[in-house]
Amino acid sequence: MMPPPNRVPASGASSVAVSQADATPTLDQANYLQPALRYGRDARSMSSAGAYPPRNQSLATAVQPASFAPASFRSETPRPDFGTAPGGLEEDARSISEKRQAEIRSEIEKETKIKTGSENLLEALNSKNAKQFKEQKLRAEAELNMSNRKLAELRAGLEQEIMRSKESQPANEGRLSFIFNGATPRPLSRQTFAPVDPPLEESPTFALAELLQAIETDDMSPECYVDASNRLVDLFKLHPTLRYDLDWTAYGPCLQRLLFNESREVIAASYRVLRHSITDRRSLQTIRALNTDILVISSLVKESKASVEREQALNFVRSFLDIKDGVHELSRGVVRIIVAIAEHGDDRLRNIAILTLAEILTKKPEILVAAGGLGTLTDALGDGNYRAAPSLTSAFVFLLDIPSRRRFLRSGHELETPLASFTEGTGHTSEEKLKTCASVIAALLRSWPGLIALSVNNFLAIRSLVECLYIELPQVRNTLLELLTDILRIKPPSWSSSFVAGRRLTTYARVTNLKSEVPPAENAEASEERNQRNLVEHFTAVVLAVLLHAGLMEALLYAEERPLSPALRRKTTLVLGEVLKLSNEMLPSSWSAKLQVLPGLIRAAARFDTPERFVAIGTIYQVDSVNRTLYRSDPSTAVQSIKLSNGGSIEPDSARQADQTKAQQGMQVDETHFRTMMLESGVLATINFTKWRWDVIQSIIDGPLRNPKRLDEAIRSTKFLHRIVGFYRPFKYRFSMAKNTKPNQRYVRVGCALMQALLANQEGVRYLGESKLVRQLGECLSQIDRLSGFTSETPLFSADRMTETLTGGYFAMLGAMTKDIKGLQILERWKIFNMFYHIVELQDRDDLIRALLGGLSYAVDSHLRILLSKAMTSGSKPIRIFATRLLRKYACSAPTDASDTPSTIEWAIRLLVTQLYDPEIEVCEVAIKILEESCHQKHSLEYIVKCRPALDHLGEIGAPLLLRFLSTSVGYKYLDELDYITREMDDWFLGRNDSYVALIEASLARALMDVPPPALAPNAWAGMEEAMLAEVQEYGVVPPHFYRELTRTTEGCRLLEQKGHFDEFVSTIREFGMEEEDEELLVKVKGCLWAVGNVGSMELGAPFLESSDVVRWIVRIAEGSAVMTMRGTAFYVLGLISRSLHGQEILLELGWDGTVNMRGESLGFCMPIDFKKLFSIKPWSATHDPSPSLGTMRPRSKGSVPKDPTEARILLSVSNLGNTVLAKKAMNDLHGFKSKYPTYFHSRDFFNTVMRVLEEHHFRLPLCRFVLDLFDRKVMRQIVLKEEEEKSDEKESTSEEEEEEEEEKEKVEKVVQSKLSSSEEETETDDDDDDDAESTPESST
Repeated sequence: MMPPPNRVPASGASSVAVSQADATPTLDQANYLQPALRYGRDARSMSSAGAYPPRNQSLATAVQPASFAPASFRSETPRPDFGTAPGGLEEDARSISEKRQAEIRSEIEKETKIKTGSENLLEALNSKNAKQFKEQKLRAEAELNMSNRKLAELRAGLEQEIMRSKESQPANEGRLSFIFNGATPRPLSRQTFAPVDPPLEESPTFALAELLQAIETDDMSPECYVDASNRLVDLFKLHPTLRYDLDWTAYGPCLQRLLFNESREVIAASYRVLRHSITDRRSLQTIRALNTDILVISSLVKESKASVEREQALNFVRSFLDIKDGVHELSRGVVRIIVAIAEHGDDRLRNIAILTLAEILTKKPEILVAAGGLGTLTDALGDGNYRAAPSLTSAFVFLLDIPSRRRFLRSGHELETPLASFTEGTGHTSEEKLKTCASVIAALLRSWPGLIALSVNNFLAIRSLVECLYIELPQVRNTLLELLTDILRIKPPSWSSSFVAGRRLTTYARVTNLKSEVPPAENAEASEERNQRNLVEHFTAVVLAVLLHAGLMEALLYAEERPLSPALRRKTTLVLGEVLKLSNEMLPSSWSAKLQVLPGLIRAAARFDTPERFVAIGTIYQVDSVNRTLYRSDPSTAVQSIKLSNGGSIEPDSARQADQTKAQQGMQVDETHFRTMMLESGVLATINFTKWRWDVIQSIIDGPLRNPKRLDEAIRSTKFLHRIVGFYRPFKYRFSMAKNTKPNQRYVRVGCALMQALLANQEGVRYLGESKLVRQLGECLSQIDRLSGFTSETPLFSADRMTETLTGGYFAMLGAMTKDIKGLQILERWKIFNMFYHIVELQDRDDLIRALLGGLSYAVDSHLRILLSKAMTSGSKPIRIFATRLLRKYACSAPTDASDTPSTIEWAIRLLVTQLYDPEIEVCEVAIKILEESCHQKHSLEYIVKCRPALDHLGEIGAPLLLRFLSTSVGYKYLDELDYITREMDDWFLGRNDSYVALIEASLARALMDVPPPALAPNAWAGMEEAMLAEVQEYGVVPPHFYRELTRTTEGCRLLEQKGHFDEFVSTIREFGMEEEDEELLVKVKGCLWAVGNVGSMELGAPFLESSDVVRWIVRIAEGSAVMTMRGTAFYVLGLISRSLHGQEILLELGWDGTVNMRGESLGFCMPIDFKKLFSIKPWSATHDPSPSLGTMRPRSKGSVPKDPTEARILLSVSNLGNTVLAKKAMNDLHGFKSKYPTYFHSRDFFNTVMRVLEEHHFRLPLCRFVLDLFDRKVMRQIVLKEEEEKSDEKESTSEEEEEEEEEKEKVEKVVQSKLSSSEEETETDDDDDDDAESTPESST
């Protein structure tokens, strides 16, 4: 039983304080603003120290949001109690229940702190000697157990109390019931965590009027204003259309008064309300008419303790950027203050201020340049202290692209600032700073504008970066090597870490040979075509050419000959080997032939009279060894060698010949060697599987156990196989209870190999059928089969065990059995297929169904194909998508001589065509992608056309598959019957070409970002990996183009010639190819370029290129266009044209050389023979002419020069604050002016004049704060609220003038007396004082 709660006396409806820890806010509540707290001297809340609230106030729950309250706020917030009606009502049942809940939460908080302290004490005692602290440990454990019991009891009591309060709540109690009963409504946020208030049944217009009336009320506590503001924001979120019905004549002044509240939280809440009241640019103009610019500036210049107000003010400014053309409403003065925040290194808002400036730079660069923000962004880009500096490169790249925007930069030298960290060579630069600058350089070199900007002036910037390898500083050289690996997209081999650590290549060459597996033949042709159209590799080729032209090879050889450490030398060797490999694969022979011989090293090695020859010989040996190892471990080289040996085609028998030879060698093991291997495995010595050598077990299973004689010996003579199989039995709880970690995945691989080895021999099939392994697996599956009649409290295949243990590996082992007909017979014997059908029907176990479907094999026609078809049609949406992706492995395979392979492909295609009619569009999209990929095989394409799928209901999603049909005559005739070709051709000519530009540029940008693919789950087996790989979208590859597919057939070429579309593309390129300003025309020209390139990439498109001479114009664009991205587009298009033999001949005549492979086939890469032409661009000069459209806070007055000399002196001192030399003297002068002439600092006009000075000149943030603090806050209030206090101002000014006149009279009298009594030497000083007195207007009277 819970003890009765103690009553706490308080006036009105009081409540007990509840800590923040007991009332955790939700995500929506985290955005709420809460009032400020009062803290004692020890930074603790006054309420937590036992202080009582004022009269008619109580302590209530404080839900401190993360963005407004400090992390250390763990106390209560005093809030006003709205009291009761004048007649005086007693506490109702709800208030009593709330007090009980508050008391229980307070007890829970105390017990939670006790529990945390006990846990920390136990953790500290466990790390010490157990004997000395045994008693303390026992007491701590007892205290921890007691706290856990009390917490359980308190939480149960709290739940009961909450349920009791809900049951006692009147059903008809609404928001207006308190008003009709004569009581003042209490805040609805009290003990309530609902994110939306008022209730849904209430009229939103009435709620809005009520909230506005609450905000307009004067002399309310800050907590009430904050609460009403939060509810107003929630109302705007729930009913967005209310923002369009606001009456700004009454709404605006109300928010103006809130912005002058003394509480920072109220001001922050007001900014938040203003931000959610914005609808369009017109609303922004209305808000600016309320003089919000001055208020925003005054908030942003405040100290860091006003972080809540400053953060919301900056969010309010950022909301301008989210509105269309809202950036044009930003004033230069506001941007100046944001620039000052971005320059202030210790400001917590610096990062968000820099990002805000970057957004302004892309939307309206002229206002940022006028406000002096470009230098701030340049410093953030290159100083290395701003961690998100790579994100700023996109803004600078955007400016560099077009000449009209390029004029804001000074010849692109702003992008060279990150190079300073490398070229300094002082050794004091931290490695973190170097890595940040390296990431910025890598981001620049992943775009055409950045690459061209760093390559001007004969590759000066790139050359200086490469020559940093000559600097003998380990951190600089190491960072540069990592940078080269990144920008050249080098994938380190699996043995690179071991090699850099110091291991010799010969010690694990056998491992690399095992890893050099030939890729599956089913995807060889498709992957080859994708690689030939890979734009990312083409861009990498030009980056490699730029680096080599800047002297990369010589710098790497220098670093190799003069290493700073053994690890750096090995890493340099790896990078050097990869550079040689990439140059051989991507660059023309005229480039790579000179590099492969390493002329500098050969000459040094041939000098027999110098000791340096030994270093050169060692370097040549290391590079050669690394190159040989890279060749062995690269699957692409294996594919090329197999193609050459088979006359240009990949035969599966030849690809698997090496593996079969190794397997046969492993089977031929004598009895003595076999027994020795079993003893080395440790299986015969102990049953503890953690002591077994699983690498030896794997070699035994892959080799000797596939020999019938050795298998019979393992079964009859030893316990080797018995213990291995027993390890996998579910009820042994060894394999089934092993943790699901990456090292433990070897148990799953060994289990799958064991199943395959046993099924390879008749004796193994008999042993597997009679063993308890399959039988126990069937029993475990029956535990989750609701129709089997077997149940278990803790089934083996429960959701927790599937996640935490290796239980899911059993489905991979069952999948290994389903690859063989004998294994299917064993499963059918134990009725496992029946349980599979029932498991697929489970509605709440998608994880189990995924593991089941992903682990099985469907190569053999059996019940499993029916099972997969059932999951694809009747399963949930995620299961249908997953099952559809599993078909990729079978639909995209190449037909072989095996009789069942074509039927398997056709079966998979039939199921995929069925999926095109799924009600969910996501399922149809997955099926379309797989069918499109399978169209790379001619047999599959013809069979898909034979199925005659209807794709009209899919719209744009089915367009890529229909484009694939055009590549064959059969598909062309089928589409021609549907009248698809003519309609699609007109659609592409009229608009789809332009959308194709956006698609391919977005794909290329995404590919160059180098985002890693999604990681697989820990329990993802082979089948699940296939489904995951089908989900990954390929970026950087040329998307299907209608004109390219049309040009594959003679019928399509004839239609293209009749329509005359190609001639229209050519004329557009000729007329507008050198366009610089009109962005619509630029997109149009790019679309025509891609269309011409796709047509020219086909052999049948050669007559179109020859008759139009369009290649010459494309080369002219690539070498002379002023738009940098246009150059890149032309460069990619020339690469497409170089894929055809006729296109290579035309390019060679125009001075461009193509890259071919070992068989003489084009790879789609081409380079200009005169390489400098590609990066020659006309220099430009910066022109910062401020346009009249720049936003200003207030218009200038007619008399821009002040006539009053005192005012001029004050303004001069203000302007001198921007000079670091004169700033201190100017501050002292301004202090003197304020004390001597206070009337100026109470003047509205003079305040506006000073604000214009702050807007036109650059000042640091503390100095801006200093200037604004000189003025009385009443001045700003009079300007913003337009209060008419002229009479009071005159009275104050006259009284102040009278006081000043009296002071001046006293000074004059003192001067006269001093003159009469002083000597002639003191007369000069008296004259100076008299001059000072006469300088004031009052003394002249």
